[in-house]
Order: sequence, then structure tokens, then C-alpha cells
Amino acid sequence: MSSIELHPAQRDELETIENLMQFYTYDFSEWMPLKLDDYGFFNILPMPDYWRNPATRPFLIKVDGELAGFVTVDNQTQLPGADYNIGYLFVSRRFRGRGVARFVVSTLLSQFPGQWQIFHIEANQPARLFWAAVMPGLNTGGFTLHQQMVDRHPCTFYRFQCPP
Repeated sequence: MSSIELHPAQRDELETIENLMQFYTYDFSEWMPLKLDDYGFFNILPMPDYWRNPATRPFLIKVDGELAGFVTVDNQTQLPGADYNIGYLFVSRRFRGRGVARFVVSTLLSQFPGQWQIFHIEANQPARLFWAAVMPGLNTGGFTLHQQMVDRHPCTFYRFQCPP
């Protein structure tokens, strides 16, 4: 059994998360027309306003002490009344299918009681399958599904309440 940790990222670790964004974007390039630049990198814009927002909470994911990904909780919600949103969730391929993301989501929900939204673009089949499998097992007392466009992409939203 692996040891999974969710470590609140400190200011000097934000560069690590921004480096991991290359891999997150690489995964997304399967479903969205994201292009590499002339140097072989995805053109990811710096996000200082996102990181400075007091409602943005970045975390590093570690498995057996090894960096395995990252997740952010923020308040960039599309559904009225939602307090929390998972902005980014990335688990390195080597650690996928081992319950890491499920543990991370469950841990975050217990740390942040309130109204939540979680969404994925419809084209992202692994995310669609993951959330459909994970949501019924979370301690949310049920959820509602909503279909909505985000940046011209059809998305599925899960809305639910996490008890304190």
C-alpha cells in the first residue's frame, strides 16, 4: 500500500507546479488543439493573478515521498452559489489507476466544507469516466449534474455540498 500525501504548496514551490503544467497541458492536447512552440514547449501563460488570489490553494501530490502531481482548489466557479472548484488536477501517468486522485479529491472535500462544483470537458473521456466512478462514493450526500459550455467546449458539472 502506497503512502499518499497532499502537501500545501509554498510560494517557492509554485514554479514546480508551473513546470508540471507542461505535462497537464500535454495530456489536454489530446482533446484540445493545443500547439507546441518552436522550442518544443506548450505556450503556457504565467498565472501570477491566479496564484496571488487568496482563494487559490495549490497542493503538491506525493506518493511514497515522490512528487506525483498537483491539484488546486479555487473560487473560479461557473455555477451560482458554488464556493469551491477544482481548478487543476494532475496525477503523473505512472501513478494513475492507483487511487491517488480519489484520495486527493476525498481529502480536499473533507478540508473544505461548503458548496462545490467539479467539472470536466466532455471530450476528455478519462476524466468523464473518473468522475462518474468517483462521485457516487464521496461523502457529499448526493450531487446534481449540469451541462454547460466553457470557452466553447461542452462540459459536465457536478454540484454538491460537503458537510463540515
